[in-house]
Amino acid sequence: MSSLRLNPVVFTVAAGAIVAFSVWTLLDGASSAEAIGAALAWTSSRFGDFYVFAMAGYLVFVVGLAVSPWGRLRLGPPDARPEYPLLTWAAMLFAAGIGIDLLFFCVAEPLSHFLAPPLVEGATPAAARRAIDLTFLHWGLSGWGVYTLVGLCLAFFCYRRGQPLTVRSALSALPAGIGRGASGYAVEVAAVLATVFGIAASLGIGILQLSAGLERLLGLTPGRWLLAGLALLVVAGAALSAALGVDRGIRRLSEFNMLLAAALLGFVLLAGDTAALLGALAADVGSYLAGFPGLAFEAYALDLPRDWLNAWTVFFWAWWIAWGPFVGMFLARISRGRTIRSFVAGTLLLPLVFMMSWMSVMGNSAIELASGGADELARAALESPGSAIYEFLGLLPWPALTGLAATVLALVFFVTSGDSGALVLANMTSHADADGDHLRDGPVWLRLWWAGVIGALTLALLLAGGLATLQSAVVVMGLPFAVVLCLMAWGLVRALLAESPAGGLPAATAPARRTPDPD
Repeated sequence: MSSLRLNPVVFTVAAGAIVAFSVWTLLDGASSAEAIGAALAWTSSRFGDFYVFAMAGYLVFVVGLAVSPWGRLRLGPPDARPEYPLLTWAAMLFAAGIGIDLLFFCVAEPLSHFLAPPLVEGATPAAARRAIDLTFLHWGLSGWGVYTLVGLCLAFFCYRRGQPLTVRSALSALPAGIGRGASGYAVEVAAVLATVFGIAASLGIGILQLSAGLERLLGLTPGRWLLAGLALLVVAGAALSAALGVDRGIRRLSEFNMLLAAALLGFVLLAGDTAALLGALAADVGSYLAGFPGLAFEAYALDLPRDWLNAWTVFFWAWWIAWGPFVGMFLARISRGRTIRSFVAGTLLLPLVFMMSWMSVMGNSAIELASGGADELARAALESPGSAIYEFLGLLPWPALTGLAATVLALVFFVTSGDSGALVLANMTSHADADGDHLRDGPVWLRLWWAGVIGALTLALLLAGGLATLQSAVVVMGLPFAVVLCLMAWGLVRALLAESPAGGLPAATAPARRTPDPD
């Protein structure tokens, strides 16, 4: 199958900006870290509340579409059916949409919220419940609402309107001038920049995770050379898998990783107090769902723990948004034939079930150990979060085996984030001809290029300041695409209204003939 052709304007502007930033950061990490910190302070002070309310709005929007009559519309012609079975589809969206970050934060985040929570006293039963509520908030419905919104918009305009699978296609139903010409290029460049920085943050976290694992398993000393070696490793693995494509590379790795993650979860559940952990999971789910509206709209306007809000919630919301174009396009790429209702329900609920099980079992087990005197585990969560999962597994049976399993899981998550990111970035910087096939991907050389750029940026940010610099860059770079998401939702509503007949119910029409990319 032939490839798409390069979009020179989007590629040149986006790649040039990222390469220039990476070179600056590698050559003068101190000044770049200072500039990123200043940009973070400005963004957080002026747009922190916008992130909070925008995330809630995205979720309300997609759920409203799913329960409306428009939920019956199929993403494709009326006779289209899903290309991938449900479990394979769920494994791919899970591996691409969460990846190594879930392994990094599953112990470190609940313990951090337990020991140093906002508004309540730390290391108390109330703090334990609050810790899981906050963890569920940051990994639950709100974040997946972003992916669902982007994926739904792209899939609708591609499979029903015959538009190329690009971000600007989702703006094609807006009034003239929005999303076309220079503004269209700006939208595409914003999507690419957000995606690259979002993936770089995840891969940077993955490198910190793997570095801690290799130190524990092999005695390797963390340092610049180890970070550089791991960055080269992700470039090589991601490039190979992305070159193989979705079916031969990304699909198989995703299925393997889903099984390995489920096995590790099952081990922790059985190694601990199984009945108590299952009871805690049920209570945690009920608490999260009952308190979700208050959590989702909590901006701490009166209580003012703003530093905590910026370090956790604002960072996570910006991170989800930065990953939005990447995961959304990937979800659209694998979701032709599903109805709007099944797409929304699947992307919101399937990952949520695993996420809540994973975070509750891991988090409550870690909190129980820390409460019982595991001081090293508590210290690792606050001071060295990359090593927290290994400290945790070291307190359970068979620590060598489970530590190895966690490292393999991190490595494969590492590659699945990089390979799907390189593939999608190649598609985002390419475009189709008038009679093009929406299931074609960007050329192999372009996938390899983006794999290399992701690795270079990740290493540059790590050397400039580690985890704090990664988080700061994401908060800043996610902001422009947060605005683009609002425009995409507006464009989708206009397109859906145009499909509705006089009776108000959506018509099940076949997609129009593919139109050429406006470039």
